[in-house]
Amino acid sequence: MTTTIQTPETILEGPFGVDGLIKSTDTDGRFGLVEHPIAPRALAGPMHVHRHEDEYSYVLEGEVGFQVGDDVFTAGPGQLVAKPRDVWHGFWNAGDEPARVLELISPGGFEDYFVELAPLLQPERDFEGMAGLQAKYGLEMDFSSIERLTRQHGLGTP
Repeated sequence: MTTTIQTPETILEGPFGVDGLIKSTDTDGRFGLVEHPIAPRALAGPMHVHRHEDEYSYVLEGEVGFQVGDDVFTAGPGQLVAKPRDVWHGFWNAGDEPARVLELISPGGFEDYFVELAPLLQPERDFEGMAGLQAKYGLEMDFSSIERLTRQHGLGTP
């Protein structure tokens, strides 16, 4: 990777956003880095598991709730949360103010999932395409967790 100034690329906008910061193609596949802006009381990710990547979430601002395995907790600015591969996890904005999280993904490549996901969400959600994309990236999602997480943590309806 050469020394450059990176300009974030907005990949997804909405209550859960994705801004691309470092592509794995710039790190010889070692990692990718994205930023997640999360609206107040919004579910960022229902319970899901990655088969190929570890994720590390560094909270920049706000209070972010996490469930990693059976552990449920909140992290604030300056705190780092590890989400190892093969461990079910979910996360949400636990506060009434916007939150921002830096997400380091290792090895890299999963950041491309969000690029490929964006067109499947507009104008209507392409659930068949989303299922194929999840399989491609070794991602399994538990959509039934949305109702539970929303109810337990006082989140808005996604």
